[in-house]
Amino acid sequence: MTVSYDNSKIIFDGIKAAGIKSISALPETWLGPLLQRAEDDADVHLLQVAKEEEAIGIAAGAYFAGTPHILLMQNHGFLAAINGIVSLAQLYRVPLCMLIALRGHWGEPYPWHTRGGIVTEAVLRALEIPFEYARDPGKVAKQIREAWTFSQSSLSPVALLLTRDLMED
Repeated sequence: MTVSYDNSKIIFDGIKAAGIKSISALPETWLGPLLQRAEDDADVHLLQVAKEEEAIGIAAGAYFAGTPHILLMQNHGFLAAINGIVSLAQLYRVPLCMLIALRGHWGEPYPWHTRGGIVTEAVLRALEIPFEYARDPGKVAKQIREAWTFSQSSLSPVALLLTRDLMED
């Protein structure tokens, strides 16, 4: 299986259609083509981070500056960023719209991804973070827009889980 360049374009176009001008991300295999599109687009500001928790602070700053911002990360990065999510975003009611590459789920061939995949949904539920699965390229743009809107209206983190069905050919 390879990363779907077509679906990466659809996701990126969905981000832009939602009015997002700023993205923070840590490079990851599934997100690579998507991040390349962001890097090549003069209308979008891509901030690559060394740790996902940095992206939480960047997203908070973008929110307070009035800049539409979205976070791209793998689910293991989400797990690594929980302190920032709880101590900053949830405590101070900062909306976070997180697009999370869901590795370690059905069909995962790499054992180093499976533990994180097994616990991601339970951790989202424990933190009371609303989430949906993105599987269909025909629906993902609407899901991105709705996730962004819900994060803003609820003043809380929300997650759209980018599945293998969407991210691989």
